[in-house]
Amino acid sequence: MMEYIQILGNEVYKILFLLVPILVSVAMIVWLDRRVWGLVQKRKGPNVVGPFGLLQTLADALKYIFKEIIIPASSNKTIFILAPIVTMTLALVAWAVIPISSNLVLSDINVGILYLFAVSSLGVYGIIMGGWASNSKYPFLGAIRSAAQMVSYEVSIGIIIINVLLCVGSLNLKDIVIAQKELWYVIPLFPMFVIFLISALAETNRPPFDLPEAEAELVAGYQTEYSGMMYAMFWLGEYANILLMCAMGAILFLGGWLPIIDVYPINLIPAPIWMILKILFLFFLFALIKAIVPRYRYDQLMRLGWKIFLPFSLLYVVLTASFLVFVYFTFPMPSAAQVLERHAVSP
Repeated sequence: MMEYIQILGNEVYKILFLLVPILVSVAMIVWLDRRVWGLVQKRKGPNVVGPFGLLQTLADALKYIFKEIIIPASSNKTIFILAPIVTMTLALVAWAVIPISSNLVLSDINVGILYLFAVSSLGVYGIIMGGWASNSKYPFLGAIRSAAQMVSYEVSIGIIIINVLLCVGSLNLKDIVIAQKELWYVIPLFPMFVIFLISALAETNRPPFDLPEAEAELVAGYQTEYSGMMYAMFWLGEYANILLMCAMGAILFLGGWLPIIDVYPINLIPAPIWMILKILFLFFLFALIKAIVPRYRYDQLMRLGWKIFLPFSLLYVVLTASFLVFVYFTFPMPSAAQVLERHAVSP
């Protein structure tokens, strides 16, 4: 009995060790997002609450906690309450397989990339539930848009991931990072990296693809009827998803926790620091795009996903596979048995 309690305690400790930094990171990147937006517009951004405005997000969170939660009389109350919980839970659960360094990962499973893809696909359910349960036309329209948009861009993200998997030959996220020791995949697969970044914006409903919450047309989209902490949970899930997409980009294309150059002074920096820096760099790009790019029309968004990204990423899969087959037959690699035989010590 004591053994089970000890195992349970260890697992709870690991989960808290993962969740607490993520929730703190979400607060920090909201500040960074607003700060970048302000600087692009020649404003200061949040700079009053705490040093450099760092505690502004905490003040906003406290405001949401103490605000009244209003549930519309005509709504389906059970699903209405469940929707933000589902969104936030799925956004946080996906982090279980993200390796911050070679030995800092909650669950090192062999099909990590499939798990990530499955959990991020489920995220759309929370939004559909929220839009439908509100029993109001604006949230419902926002939810339909969001579902169509997320499904459309998941297809191209999946095909982009296939390019990386062809190069690695493994679905394990640690293997994907270790395979980039000599060359980061952002160099040979640069067009795929650009498409991944744009598709990640659409997948997480970020500007210029924030059509589900287009203020001019749909008030606040699927979040219209929400208030207080339930609204904050949607917002928390959204930013946790954005961080997850940045982490995926860092692992698939930027060599995860590996240093830029493996030379003496640079490789002294701990692996988790490199991972955090790469995630921050990708998030900075997300924030910059939000500040400088105007919103797309809905038909433009769909055309970009289905008529440009999908055919191009399929073509790139064919090119990658052809190149790998050509290299394999031109420069055949020795088998594991031959390598062992070569290094065997004769008696």
